[in-house]
Amino acid sequence: MKNSYALITGASSGIGLEIAKNLAKRGYNLILTARRHDLLEKIAKEIKENNNVNVDLISKDLSNSNSPQEIFDFCNAKNYKVNFLVNNAGYGINTSFHETSVEAEEAFIRVLGTSVIILTKLFLPKMIENNEGKIMIVSSVASFAPPSSIQPLYGPIKTFMNRFSDSININYKHKGISSTSVCPGFTITGFHTASGVQEQMNRVPRFLVFTAKRIAEEGVEATLAGKSICIPTKTYKILVFLLNLLPQFLLSYAEDFFAPGRYKKY
Repeated sequence: MKNSYALITGASSGIGLEIAKNLAKRGYNLILTARRHDLLEKIAKEIKENNNVNVDLISKDLSNSNSPQEIFDFCNAKNYKVNFLVNNAGYGINTSFHETSVEAEEAFIRVLGTSVIILTKLFLPKMIENNEGKIMIVSSVASFAPPSSIQPLYGPIKTFMNRFSDSININYKHKGISSTSVCPGFTITGFHTASGVQEQMNRVPRFLVFTAKRIAEEGVEATLAGKSICIPTKTYKILVFLLNLLPQFLLSYAEDFFAPGRYKKY
């Protein structure tokens, strides 16, 4: 695996950071990308010291439409063979849809959706040539739930990403490439604070909240096994089963308990 690398977006914190640590322990060389160069440098140094792997980094903001190509060019120039692509970067918008600017929505869609598609498209040809490749798309249990009044595009975009992951499997699994959509529920990360919804997160029942390390472990295992979808923890497997089974009018009664503040009517 001398020149084989795993590329992780949103690697500076939360689930992305735990995925990076998990893959490093398994012997994967890493390319870390996120917005903050100083934080990436610190993380890269720590991972190098704790694991016998190479770690490189490139700081890019995926809300910039040029960033996916620049990340690909960086890897190409260094002759890195990326055979494990982790599309993890994400955030939320805490204002209602009618209050959010078009520019903010476009940036949001680029980070959670368009960048995932472009990075996959750019790295896929080499994976096909090498007859191997693992793609992880960090989605969300929100992809199975009704859209909420806060972060109204978040769930629909994640649903789209699940279907995109399915399309990769349908078209390329026979070429040795698999895509896994990892759909965690509420997870302890910096996501909610950065997205302005920490108050709602604090009201979520504790049995529904899991660590980023737990999510990363289950997500990596599922991706390496070539599973098409991963819903970490038995708790959320049961909840997603119920979300798929129960009619909408019954789900509405449970919304305030399972996701406090997320279905406020404006």
